[in-house]
Amino acid sequence: MKFHSNSIQDTLTFGEKIGVQLDAGEVLALVGDLGAGKTHFVQGLAKGLGCDTAVSSPTFTLINEYPCQAGTLIHADLYRIESPERMEESGLAELLHSDAIVVVEWADKFPDLFSSSTRWFHFHLAGADGRIIEEIV
Repeated sequence: MKFHSNSIQDTLTFGEKIGVQLDAGEVLALVGDLGAGKTHFVQGLAKGLGCDTAVSSPTFTLINEYPCQAGTLIHADLYRIESPERMEESGLAELLHSDAIVVVEWADKFPDLFSSSTRWFHFHLAGADGRIIEEIV
């Protein structure tokens, strides 16, 4: 599946469309350049899951948890994690096997963490305002 986004709103709407389709225990791995729309996508997912809380980037906190009508959303960001030891300390590995919906930005830094059932989304810049979001299956 390939989606062309021409605005932040397009990315939010696409994320919401994916969010309403998610089930407990699903894991999404997000990959892409800085500023390619990963966090906006997660904000849309959260809306689709019925989250009332504003979703923000977990770049400094590493992991944010949000209660939603469809279950718990875990939003993680591996951008600042540099070592396998630090990754282990984060506790993310255990969360990947929970019944929460887990979305991980910069997942390509530690690809061995993820099972074969993980859904991978690649975000590409396409011009000044454009983005291409592609689910790799």
